[in-house]
Amino acid sequence: MASLSLQHIDKIYDNNVQAVYDFNMEINDGEFIVLVGPSGCGKSTTLRMVAGLEDISNGKLFIDGKDCTQLPAKDRDIAMVFQNYALYGHMTIYENMAFSLMLAKEDKYVIHEKVMAAAEILGLTQQLNKKPNQLSGGQRQRVAMGRAIVRNPKVFLFDEPLSNLDAKLRGSTRREIKLLHKRLGTTMIYVTHDQTEALTLADRIVCMSMGHVQQIGTPLELYDHPKNLFVASFIGLPPMNLYNLKKEDGKFYVEGIETKIPARVADAVNKSDKNEFVLGIRPEDIHPGNDFVLDVNLNENTGHFTLTHGKLFGKTSCAKFRDWQRFKVGDKVGVSFDEERVHLFDAETTEAII
Repeated sequence: MASLSLQHIDKIYDNNVQAVYDFNMEINDGEFIVLVGPSGCGKSTTLRMVAGLEDISNGKLFIDGKDCTQLPAKDRDIAMVFQNYALYGHMTIYENMAFSLMLAKEDKYVIHEKVMAAAEILGLTQQLNKKPNQLSGGQRQRVAMGRAIVRNPKVFLFDEPLSNLDAKLRGSTRREIKLLHKRLGTTMIYVTHDQTEALTLADRIVCMSMGHVQQIGTPLELYDHPKNLFVASFIGLPPMNLYNLKKEDGKFYVEGIETKIPARVADAVNKSDKNEFVLGIRPEDIHPGNDFVLDVNLNENTGHFTLTHGKLFGKTSCAKFRDWQRFKVGDKVGVSFDEERVHLFDAETTEAII
């Protein structure tokens, strides 16, 4: 296990394209960190710099207090699990898992003990004599994890390991990774563009966009208290409903429609020297009421809740009701907001106000 310190890390390629800007983070021993963001945001590049697969252009990387900025990848005591498994097709599962230990000239009895212990943890004991092409995608991903476990590294790195799996396998393998972390207690850094993986796996999430860290915090902190509009719109599925809000002559206009707004929002707007804002409300924080009208154009009944889509303030919106609602297309449904869970952002800076 290990702590990590990433200090003012930049990545600038030879063509002067900068992929990561001033990345700063202290990672505690045994912590599960998830880097999340859209494609091209710099999360995989950051992971590869930690692994030693990419040079660090500026800044310092410390592992357990040791400066590893220039240390070769092979000397960092880090194991990486890739998206494409990277298994040797001509080797058995046992040989795949033992390969790194064989290269290190470990005693064959020690190798056997480590491989069998990892296979037991991952439920692969009955698969050790098979070849990778005889296994399912989920089993192959477990082999890739087993190959990392046998090395007993200080840090595990995962680069979108579930991307090639179908939805059911993603769910089950995600749970296996979470249980694996609890069992091993090893520091893990995990990259994904899937916010469900981020929210369910992480002790803390690093949300990135365009090479910049937007917010670092627990899953609930990012979900309930997004720091800015990017985090608010990226974290959460369905995404947060966002509306332009303007104050003019003492009146409030949402998407150009004069309307009343929640008291705490009105108070924050009145205290501000700005006039233009963005009002945010998550779908589950809209409930039947009599403050606003939702013009229904689609229902998605999922079994334990209903996603009702329609126009609110003339803008396409989504409400998430806990019970199946029998709204029909064309219905005008009265709704209200949970006043304590309304968000307000500065339209110019995009930073959260409440």
